[in-house]
Amino acid sequence: VSILLVVLMFMFAIYGVQIIGGRLARCNDIAFFNDQKSCHGTFWRKLHVSKMKINGDDLAMLVPRVWANPHNFNFDYIGSAMLALFEVLSLEGWLDIRDIIMERMGLEHAIFVHIFVFIGTLIGLTLFVGVVIANYSENKGTALLTVDQRRWMDLKGRIKLAQPLRRPSRPENNKFRSYIFDITQNQLFKKSSAILVLLNCALLYKPWKVKEQITQILALISSLFTFLFLIEAIMKCIALGFVGYWQSRSNRFDLLVTILGIGWIVLNFISISKIELQEFSNTFGFTVIILRFFTIAGKHATLKMLMLTIIVSFFKSFFIILGMFLLMLVYAFAGVILFGCVKFGSELGRHVNFKTVPNAIVLLMRIVTGEDWNKIMHDCMVAPPRCTRGGSYWESDCGNATASILYFCSFYIIITYIVLNLLVAIIMENFSLFYSNEEDALLSYTDIRHFQTVWNMIDIGRKGIIPVRRVKFLLRLLRGRLEVDAKKLLKHMCYEIEKLNNGNDVTFHDVLNMLAYRSVDIRKSLQFEELLAREELEYLIEEEVAKLTIRSWLNKCLKRIKAKDQINVIKNLQSSNELAFFREAQAITTNELLKRITDNVGSDEERRIKNLDDQQQQQKDVIKDKLDRTTVLPTSSNDFNNSNYQTQAGTNVRDTSIESKGARRSMPQQLQQSVSLTLSSDESYSWNSWKTSNFNHERKDVELWWANQF
Repeated sequence: VSILLVVLMFMFAIYGVQIIGGRLARCNDIAFFNDQKSCHGTFWRKLHVSKMKINGDDLAMLVPRVWANPHNFNFDYIGSAMLALFEVLSLEGWLDIRDIIMERMGLEHAIFVHIFVFIGTLIGLTLFVGVVIANYSENKGTALLTVDQRRWMDLKGRIKLAQPLRRPSRPENNKFRSYIFDITQNQLFKKSSAILVLLNCALLYKPWKVKEQITQILALISSLFTFLFLIEAIMKCIALGFVGYWQSRSNRFDLLVTILGIGWIVLNFISISKIELQEFSNTFGFTVIILRFFTIAGKHATLKMLMLTIIVSFFKSFFIILGMFLLMLVYAFAGVILFGCVKFGSELGRHVNFKTVPNAIVLLMRIVTGEDWNKIMHDCMVAPPRCTRGGSYWESDCGNATASILYFCSFYIIITYIVLNLLVAIIMENFSLFYSNEEDALLSYTDIRHFQTVWNMIDIGRKGIIPVRRVKFLLRLLRGRLEVDAKKLLKHMCYEIEKLNNGNDVTFHDVLNMLAYRSVDIRKSLQFEELLAREELEYLIEEEVAKLTIRSWLNKCLKRIKAKDQINVIKNLQSSNELAFFREAQAITTNELLKRITDNVGSDEERRIKNLDDQQQQQKDVIKDKLDRTTVLPTSSNDFNNSNYQTQAGTNVRDTSIESKGARRSMPQQLQQSVSLTLSSDESYSWNSWKTSNFNHERKDVELWWANQF
């Protein structure tokens, strides 16, 4: 683009040299304005004095007649033509050039300047600005992103700036405070407060002058507004409590301005009797009113976002502004060395000069805005006979044409076309961050505001963190784009929060970031490295959730099986023969029962069985003693633990049939739910299944039941 602009300037410069070159020179004596041959000798030129008082009328000075080009430009050769077009490109002094060409060459030649302004400024400079912004975005990495990826970057920036609302909850335990809270949070109250601020600022429509009646009336009305703002601050302190009121930055600023307003009322009352204080009092008063106007930014969402844009842009552009200041400092030192002794001209004067470094910095600040920078450049190009060239640098008051062109043009290009456009790029980026379209944004300002409101409902202590167990309740309260499908995503999100924080408390940004990831298509919005990390996390979450789902399904199946086994046990017990049941029960030894239970429970439960406590061992010894007295089981403890026994021949079981009937009926409920009994023709029964996790307790029930039989 720079080459394009240079080529464009070169083409128009050639055209200007061919059409206008050598035709702009005129005589400084109006009497011989177009007559070059008669432009010689001297004439009396009238002096136009505006500030100095000189005696006499029709003041004039004898000057020589000169046939010369305009003072600041010409098209006699290509260099001067390029310089003139560069000044036109900056839109500084281009009307003067157009008017001179129109006056001396005709209207048709003035179109040449307009065409160059249109092509060079509206097209060339616009492209230059676009290239600077594009290079900034490319170096930052955002230029190569897709639309979805750029939206995701904006969303992350918006989430980073979001904070939990500091607004305290409604004081339910105090009716008076609750009533005041409802009033202060009402939209009508907020709009009324904003209208009062605007009316207070409207009092500045007329200058506040000392000893004027209208000034006293305006000051009295402003004092009334200040008392109303004081009442507003007191109401908010009552409703929110002073701690809750002080948590808001806007409330702090409101309170500060209100205190300053009260101080101004006191000062205004004192200044009534002291005339010398009235001017200071008036100045202090309208300063407070101006500060009050800034409080309205916190009362409107759009204005608040605009203020955030300005603040964030300032912090992000801090190093660019610092670099610009250092560049200006370097140019200021160079300007003092190059043009410190140049005589004053049309623009250089006692306030605008390079005599000292502070004056040079002020002058460069003016050039940054583009105000008459070309005229200052031409003043620094002054040459004899308009100046005196001495024997040394300090004795000469002439300038340097080459140094002046390089100095001012380079500074103007760097500052105006590069640095200022970088600031524009930063502001545009932040503007799109805060003012993205509701339809284009992945999560709008309204969505984030809704999340902040819901978070405040959960985070009662306003600490910015909540326990993990409350996240599920928070997710169920969300609506809009942040709404979570309870059947699909709720379980995944809850597990993700637990995994990321190891079951500890979660912060505001943890939950909001998780919701942001769930609200976008990560394959389109995330960059490669971030996408890999996110998909790995998603895979782990899916795997763990699948395990939990399968485990839950198996538990439900086991419950159904247990219920079915319970029904079968009841039916079998009702249809079985009491005698057969008792004989089969005698045939089944304790060791066989434990073996069948162990096969179902698994190796882990088997190890737990072997490590029973002393109390269980004592109960088993009691059972063993009782069984020994029945002559059904052997007396050896090793045989009791390791052998399989059958019912001995000739054992009289009729004596215990009635007891077995009662024992069967008193069989523990937990055992009936776990054991399925089936009788065969040879009066034997078997344990079908034993499905339970509380094996130790059920084993005690089994042993106690056997003990009761004897």
